Amino acid sequence: MESVQAIKQRFEIIGNDVKLNRAIEKAIQVAPTDISVLVTGESGVGKEAIPKIIHSLSHRKHAKYIAVNCGAIPEGTIDSELFGHEKGAFTGATSTRNGYFEVTDGGTIFLDEVGELPLTTQVRLLRVLENGEFLKVGSSQTQKTNVRIVAATNVNMFEAIKKGKFREDLYYRLSTVDINIPPLRERQDDIHLLFRKFASDFGQKYKMPTIRLADDAINLLQKFRWAGNIRQLRNVAEQISVLESERNISLACLNGYLPNAGNSNLPAIVNKEKKEGDFSNEREILYKVLFDMKADLNDLKKLTLELMKNNDSEKVQEENEHLIQKIYGDNDTDYEEAENESSDFLQLPNAERKQEEITPPVKPQDDKYHFAEEIEEEETLSLQDKEIELIKKSLDRNKGKRKAAATELGISERTLYRKIKQFDL
Repeated sequence: MESVQAIKQRFEIIGNDVKLNRAIEKAIQVAPTDISVLVTGESGVGKEAIPKIIHSLSHRKHAKYIAVNCGAIPEGTIDSELFGHEKGAFTGATSTRNGYFEVTDGGTIFLDEVGELPLTTQVRLLRVLENGEFLKVGSSQTQKTNVRIVAATNVNMFEAIKKGKFREDLYYRLSTVDINIPPLRERQDDIHLLFRKFASDFGQKYKMPTIRLADDAINLLQKFRWAGNIRQLRNVAEQISVLESERNISLACLNGYLPNAGNSNLPAIVNKEKKEGDFSNEREILYKVLFDMKADLNDLKKLTLELMKNNDSEKVQEENEHLIQKIYGDNDTDYEEAENESSDFLQLPNAERKQEEITPPVKPQDDKYHFAEEIEEEETLSLQDKEIELIKKSLDRNKGKRKAAATELGISERTLYRKIKQFDL
C-alpha cells in the first residue's frame, strides 16, 4: 500500500493539512474494494483527485475510467448519456447509442455534481447500485454492468433530501464511505505553498520570472477566505503573473486582486434552518396579518350583532367582555368613543324600534356627569331628549367650547359635532 506522501507526489497534491491527509488515507484504504464512495466538499477544493486515486489503486486500474459532470448535461438527455438509447427512442435518435455505464463496464465511473441529477435518473442509478442492472432509453431488455461508482457533490445532501430534491435511499447507497475535502480557508498553512506552486508553473508557462510575495502580502493571502477555494487561488496567481511587471508583489498590489479583502475575515454566519413557526418570506407574513384581521372582523361582527339585538349595552358589555378587550384593548376611552360613534351607523332590524333610539347610553366615568343630577326626571322624556338636554347643559357650562364639552361628556369632539348637527343645536 502506497503512503500518503507518495500519493501526493504522484497526483501533485500540495498541502500538509491533517484533514487533507485523512481524506487521502481513506481513499487509499477503500481503493482495493468495490465500495461506493461519496466525495463531499465545496466547489473548487479538488474533489476530482480522490476518484483518480481510488481507480489507480484498485483492481480496475487497467479498465476504463470516465468522469461525468452531471450538472453540465441537460435533463432531457442525461438518461441517454448515462444508460444509452435505442434507435428511434426519441426524436433525433437515428442510431443505437451505448451509454457510459455500458462503455465503462469493468472500470470506474466518476459522477461529479451528483446532487444535480433529476429524480427520474436517480431511480435508474439506484437500480445500478443495487443489482448492476439498467435499461437503455426506449428498450425493454435489461442489461448488466460491473461498474465502480465514485460520486462527488458540493451540495448539502441532507438539506437536499429534506427538500425532496435527492432520494434518501440513493444517498445511503452512494455514501457507503464518505470522504470530505476541507475548504482552503481551513488549510491556512497550505495556502502559500499552493500559491508558490501556481506562480512557478505560470512563470514557466509564460516564460517570465516567478512572482514572489512580501511578508505582509503572505499574511493577507492566508487570512483571505477564498470562497472559490483552490480554483480562485490559481486564478489570482495567474492574473498577477501575467499582468504585473514588478515580480515582487506588495500588500497593496495583492489587495487589488482580492475582492472585498478588507471584509474577508469577517464572515456572516447565517442559520438557514427554518424553525417551526418562522416565516420564510414576506408573503407568509402578509397572509398571517390578513388571517388575524379576518378573525378580528368576525369578532367585531358578533359583538355588533349583539348590540343591535340588545338594548341593554351594559349587559352586552358584561357578556362580551373578552371580545371588547380583544378589539379595543385596555383603553376605556377608545371603547367609549367607538361605542358612541356606533350610533351613527347601526341599523336595527326590528321595525318597531326607531333609528334614533339606537344611540347607546354614554358610559359614566367617575363623576363627570354630576351636573346631570340637576335634571329633573320626567317620565315623558325619551332617551334622545335626555341626550339633547345633556349636550345643551354641557355646552352652556363650557360657554360653547366644543372640545371642553366633548371631554366632559366623554365622547370625541367629532362625535359631538355630529350630534350638534343632527339635533340642530
